[in-house]
Amino acid sequence: MGELIDSSVFIAAERGDAPIQVALALKRPYEDSFLSVVTVGELLHGVYRAKDQVTRNRREAWVEGILGEIPVLAYDERVARVLAPLDAQLQASGNKVATADLIIAATALTHDYAVLTRDAKSFPKIPGLRHYLI
Repeated sequence: MGELIDSSVFIAAERGDAPIQVALALKRPYEDSFLSVVTVGELLHGVYRAKDQVTRNRREAWVEGILGEIPVLAYDERVARVLAPLDAQLQASGNKVATADLIIAATALTHDYAVLTRDAKSFPKIPGLRHYLI
């Protein structure tokens, strides 16, 4: 059974969270791990937000290394068909979740994967989603 690794995990590792760095290192090779295309965008966004060129170059090399090791799953029609009723259900119950997190969750649900995350707010709201907080 696979898992999607949320950007929050990589951000924690990049910021020096040693336990997260060790956990990611132990997962290598990332045989059953995947990224949502949303995570790719979030990680690249961090590259372009770097305050100086040295930090940007370091982040870019780090992100490109991740993208070279972990396959990316697309946001496609199948995922959209899972997302639409999920979003409607969450909104009707007063549990609004950010669109980016909904896409990640819908991608995981579509492929029957869990989400590995540091986000203790969004993913627990999503019915049927297996998520692991690290």
